Amino acid sequence: MKAIRYILGGLCLVLTFNTPVFAQVESQSLNSDTIYEQRQINQMDSLLYQWYIQQPNEDNNLVADIEGDTIEGPELPDSFYIKRLQTINSLIDLPYNNIVRSFIKAYTEKKRDKVEVMLGLTDYYFPMIEEILDMYQLPQELRFLPVIESALNPRAVSRAGATGLWQFMYGTGRMYNLTINSFIDERRDPLAATHAACRFLKDLYSIYGDWTLVIAAYNCGPANVNKAIRRSGGKRNYWDIYYHLPRETRGYVPAFIAASYTYYFYKEHNLQPKPITLPPATDTIIVNNMLHLQQIAEVLDYPIELLRDLNPQYKIDIIPAKGKSYVLRLPKEMVGPFLDREKDIYAYKDSIFFNQKILANPSKYTASYQYEVPPGSIRIVYKVKEGDVLGKIAERYNVSVRQLKGWNNLHRNLIRVGQRLVIYVPERTATRLGIVREKKS
Repeated sequence: MKAIRYILGGLCLVLTFNTPVFAQVESQSLNSDTIYEQRQINQMDSLLYQWYIQQPNEDNNLVADIEGDTIEGPELPDSFYIKRLQTINSLIDLPYNNIVRSFIKAYTEKKRDKVEVMLGLTDYYFPMIEEILDMYQLPQELRFLPVIESALNPRAVSRAGATGLWQFMYGTGRMYNLTINSFIDERRDPLAATHAACRFLKDLYSIYGDWTLVIAAYNCGPANVNKAIRRSGGKRNYWDIYYHLPRETRGYVPAFIAASYTYYFYKEHNLQPKPITLPPATDTIIVNNMLHLQQIAEVLDYPIELLRDLNPQYKIDIIPAKGKSYVLRLPKEMVGPFLDREKDIYAYKDSIFFNQKILANPSKYTASYQYEVPPGSIRIVYKVKEGDVLGKIAERYNVSVRQLKGWNNLHRNLIRVGQRLVIYVPERTATRLGIVREKKS
């Protein structure tokens, strides 16, 4: 027990995805509330927008057409929310207050279209998450954590570098035995990452014995929760230590409660899950030799985009099965054809996909999503100024540090004054900043 406490107690920044609270308690100013509300909405937009920039075609192949926000319904009294939350059979406490109400309204009114996308994704991701939670004998309610962490996007990357459905930082991922190298990032593997998250959650519960504190510690790290407990005089109730938690963590538990509410009562708010193109039934094949997803796509005439969606852990489309076996996930109806034509698939253009030139610089030859230009974005050239850092530039233009590094072939975070960076600014951000697309002569 002490060993686990010492190990986890030092993880101040374990899994920090910066889910900012946008509705503070009534004693704080309205202006502050508005700022945090907008940040939370922008966060949700950013997470779901990644589904678009990660697809090579302009027509999104994962989520069906997204309409605009639905008109808000009538104002509901607090008693409705309280009664509905009380009917949820949850091992984790789901209290109601003004902070929770603000998040519920964000999910059910302010960003209905985004929530409908997430509701559609639950059909694919929740069954596998629930099965693993059951294996570790953890509360099923914890399946809502990846909803608020990543909007159920296995390729989500925060500006701090947290990655995947469960938003693991690099060090924490390695601590929980996730493979991360040039070819594979198991933080993006829904199954492997969920197993790691369950082990992490069990470790946290062995420290606190309270699921609400575990959820808070998952976001900001146990060291910050321990500090909040000490500063509150030893109190161990989330709401008693609320003001002593990092500001970005204060909204994490209320967001969890609101996500739970929305999942159970979306029909009452006239929300409709968006259909997705991920296959409802999949199966896995053990791969023992180097294999490129494009080989499968071309031989079996199947969209490579969907193969990537089913296997997001393979960063550059290559399964590096060289002395080690890896898992390939396929639609169930494709498993038979794959086995029937396995030799043809491995032989297909192998000299092209696996020559030394490609392996030395795979991103140049591979249609990986990571550095592609988002559809509709506007290209600008930014001149680095005194005091600039990549994180600050990325935040201003609503892109990720990884995108900046990919577009400019940067291998480190170091930039110099006067250096010019190519940035593909999302259209909505360009509009806000007054950036106009250059006319072609």
